[in-house]
Amino acid sequence: MKNWFPFLLILFVLSGCAHVISKDLRVKADPSLTFREVFQNPNAYQGKMVIWGGEIVKTINQKDGTTLIEIFQLPLSRRGEPNETYPSEGRFLMLTEKYLDPYLFKRGRKITVAGEILGEKTMALGEMDYRYPLISSNQIHLWTEYYYYPAPYYYPYYPYYYYDPWWGYPYGWGFRFHYRR
Repeated sequence: MKNWFPFLLILFVLSGCAHVISKDLRVKADPSLTFREVFQNPNAYQGKMVIWGGEIVKTINQKDGTTLIEIFQLPLSRRGEPNETYPSEGRFLMLTEKYLDPYLFKRGRKITVAGEILGEKTMALGEMDYRYPLISSNQIHLWTEYYYYPAPYYYPYYPYYYYDPWWGYPYGWGFRFHYRR
């Protein structure tokens, strides 16, 4: 059992770094094809497989049972997660043949999609017509939402406040500052 421990530890660590899109689809996708190239002329790249991601802008369930999702494109990390630190190059539409609940696929959620380029679709964006690249979805990964809570506010030090290192004993350690009058 001792001989297996390092192997299992490495396997456990590396499993958290796996890409969210299946290997079959990643092999079919053309990594040299950038979003900017496709955005210039989507019809020229029809039938090509791409892996794109970003933040959901809006989800539209259509009468024929399909769902159209407008996505604000963001570059992907090595795992396939949309990276907010780099600028977007535009928006695209993803079409799926099934119903997707707009409560789950809501505005602001991160999404990664592997799909085939179908061409382009022109829709209104504000008061202008916007030409979206349109892809069909072969695999979708909806990223988990994280909630960030602000850290508590710590008061300034001496002379108006004093420090009490024993606050919270015996129920937990903490720091608190008391106001001196």
